[in-house]
Amino acid sequence: MIIDAHHHLWDPADRPYPWMDDSVAAIDRRFDVDDLRAATGGTDVTATIAVQAVHDEGETAFLLEQPAPVVGVVGWVDLTAPDVADRLAMLLAGPPTQPAAGPGPVTRPPTPTAPTLVGIRHQAQDEPDPDWLARPDVSRGVRAVAAAGLAYDLLVRAREHTAALALVDAVPEARFVLDHAGKPDIAAGDPAWRQRVRDFAARPNVVCKVSGLLTEAGPDWRSRPVARYAREVVEAFGPDRTAFGSDWPVSTLAAGYPAVLGTTRDALADLTDDERDAVFRGTAEATYLAPRGVQT
Repeated sequence: MIIDAHHHLWDPADRPYPWMDDSVAAIDRRFDVDDLRAATGGTDVTATIAVQAVHDEGETAFLLEQPAPVVGVVGWVDLTAPDVADRLAMLLAGPPTQPAAGPGPVTRPPTPTAPTLVGIRHQAQDEPDPDWLARPDVSRGVRAVAAAGLAYDLLVRAREHTAALALVDAVPEARFVLDHAGKPDIAAGDPAWRQRVRDFAARPNVVCKVSGLLTEAGPDWRSRPVARYAREVVEAFGPDRTAFGSDWPVSTLAAGYPAVLGTTRDALADLTDDERDAVFRGTAEATYLAPRGVQT
């Protein structure tokens, strides 16, 4: 059993995705659960975590309506909003419906097959201010995320590294997840990345996703040291704080789903069975699903 801890679903016809420019034209189309099932067919992936890709609560609502294999959603709320705790509570409660009799809406609990909100993410790498994550109003919002029992995903490059560490230190009660191994610039070479990832690994409330590495390596990923980056993540964080994520369909810019999964497996082939199970299932379950009582 594999839990894919990081993929996306979207329909650009429903809402704009500002980051979708000509460089990603191949994925500027609808990707739904049928596409996901086709991509994961023939693999051991049985459950997935869908992750937000735009600053829009409407997209989060859309993701929370998706069927299996999606079991959890890392969504988006405005962390700086004064009512951020209330917004989180509404997303956790599910959509309102009108009862057959009696005034006012009622809260409908999620159906057994609907995914659960398990985390929040903001695309800090796209903020003009590299110190956005260190702002007091952002820290306040992440405290509300932690109080709601949710994880917080960090989407950062080298530029946001210092601010991200400041946020992690400011909210020690939160569970943080470093997406895409901190986005090393594999294509150009990134000698400072090793220290950056060790900085995060030194914080016990951070786990790391081995995801997005083929994309960061570029079209020539087969000739680049992708496996070394994956292994160094596990060496820094340990298997119990490392999770596999496909980053599909962004990953299709570099390779198909089987190649992403296979490359990660090959890179970590020297782990024990228990260690591989942690990377490909256990860490995602412990980080996202167990705290919300989600069964897989």
